[in-house]
Amino acid sequence: MAPSFDNETSLFNFVVRDGYGVKGIVDSGISKVPRAYIQPPAEQINKNNATVCEILPIDLSKFDGPDHNRVVNQIVRAAETLGFFQVVNHGVPLELLESLKLTAHNFFGLPAERKAVYRKEVSPSPLVKYGTSFVPEKEKALEWKDYISMAYTNDDEALQQWPVECRDDALQYLKTSHQMVTKLLEALMGNLGVELDNSNIDAFIGKKLVNMNFYPTCPNPELTVGVGRHSDMGTLTILLQDGIGGLYVKVPEDANMENKGEWVEIPPIPGAIVINVGDMLQILSNGKYKSAEHRVRTTSTKSRVSIPIFVSPQATQKIAPFPQVVEKDGVARYKEFVFADYMNNFFGNAHDGKKSLEFAKANSA
Repeated sequence: MAPSFDNETSLFNFVVRDGYGVKGIVDSGISKVPRAYIQPPAEQINKNNATVCEILPIDLSKFDGPDHNRVVNQIVRAAETLGFFQVVNHGVPLELLESLKLTAHNFFGLPAERKAVYRKEVSPSPLVKYGTSFVPEKEKALEWKDYISMAYTNDDEALQQWPVECRDDALQYLKTSHQMVTKLLEALMGNLGVELDNSNIDAFIGKKLVNMNFYPTCPNPELTVGVGRHSDMGTLTILLQDGIGGLYVKVPEDANMENKGEWVEIPPIPGAIVINVGDMLQILSNGKYKSAEHRVRTTSTKSRVSIPIFVSPQATQKIAPFPQVVEKDGVARYKEFVFADYMNNFFGNAHDGKKSLEFAKANSA
């Protein structure tokens, strides 16, 4: 029997401890959002006020041809301004993208007990974690999202330990996107004067994580958020969104583009993949590239899925702005640190815009 959703302890136990997630609340037949999910007015998203980002997707099929320099310039310009862009002809099969969306819906449609075996406290694998919201223990208002997270070490462990319902598509997605990730990093690093090769690429993308996110239909979407304001902690995020929409990015105040300081919606484009700059790339570039502050709204009409790949440095990697960039800028805006320490800080706090970057700020910056 479902608990009273106005009793926050019983709600927390039902959603988090027992593994029912937000989907369990929705399946119980609620007609209004439980109090624990109502965001402060400043965090609520008014979709009628948002501008749609009209930037055309970047065609990666032209990366290796005569238009190479133009494509690189498009990638660099996007990373320097909004920190978000979309790519087409990226090398990931379109039928795989469609299959991934179905696979995500199917996984979250499983009975709660099948998903709950992967809760952090009981998961049979350290590589797999099923959860809800972001850091429920630290949040003043919960996020309207369930997720399954799959860390990659090697193919064998993924096939053995990732959930059988989604492992094949998730692994193919990871493998077929690798060449695209390499091209994007080659462009972004090359622009900073850093040459990328097999000996140093793991310093930037040695840690890989595939998530499947599920945003159930919400009776009062204007009161909730699917994901609160944040930037991603890694190097790059590769995101497949479905056709429903709801992803918003904040235009930086110092961006050389329109709508400064405003939230713009990244519209779904069939066959496109969304790329966003993470905190590590902002730090390595000494602030030249901007990690994108973004958030996700909920919807009352259809459940939404998104499937991100997070590529990051290995936990033991030392991170600091590239010396050649610091030399050019005349100042290091970020201190040196070990990535594991940044991760611990990031996951130890609720989402709060780009506050996580303060951990890495140089004292003189």
